[in-house]
Amino acid sequence: MPRLAPLPPETTPELKAYFDFFHTTLGFTPNSVLTMQRKPKLAQALATLNAAVMDPQGEVDLGFRRLIGHLASKASGCLYCQAHTLLGAQNFGVSDAKLADIWIYATSPHYSEKERLALDFALASAAQPNAVTDAQFAQLQAHWSDTQIVEILGVVAMFGFLNRWNDTMATPLEAVPLQVAQRAVGAQGWVAGKHMTPVPTPAASWKRPPSAV
Repeated sequence: MPRLAPLPPETTPELKAYFDFFHTTLGFTPNSVLTMQRKPKLAQALATLNAAVMDPQGEVDLGFRRLIGHLASKASGCLYCQAHTLLGAQNFGVSDAKLADIWIYATSPHYSEKERLALDFALASAAQPNAVTDAQFAQLQAHWSDTQIVEILGVVAMFGFLNRWNDTMATPLEAVPLQVAQRAVGAQGWVAGKHMTPVPTPAASWKRPPSAV
């Protein structure tokens, strides 16, 4: 159960443009933002940060940026964001095979050495305490430009905020990312946990007991 319920989008009409922004990448306004609208400036700031981090004019592939966010979220344990990043990756062209292998990217033939280094970096930079070493950073620079590294770390940093927000709020997971995550990594043990919206149990129909004869 959510600790604070998402509010209907019409609660804050002035946020409509920011809500619409998320429709362009997810197809819906996430419950995280609908919860956050209690503080409109915070929802606006998140939408602005998200637009910058996921800028289509960036150098790192948009689908791969979502995979970076997925592993950062896995490092922190946020199941809500893990599902959302898989949906985002799918929406930006990442193959089903690549989605299914994201947890075993280190040995998967679907990932290049360059991609593995970036995903290693995502896990290390999202770890607590931070696990990035000088040697790892130098190896990353041998394959990725400084601008690309800034983009990659921007994704990790943004999800640091979102992971803490959604895990603390127990944000209810929407149906579409739930389905994508179950299909991609459900067989490997992913579950929605506290983010699963309980399905109401229909009340049992009452039947009059048979009359005594």
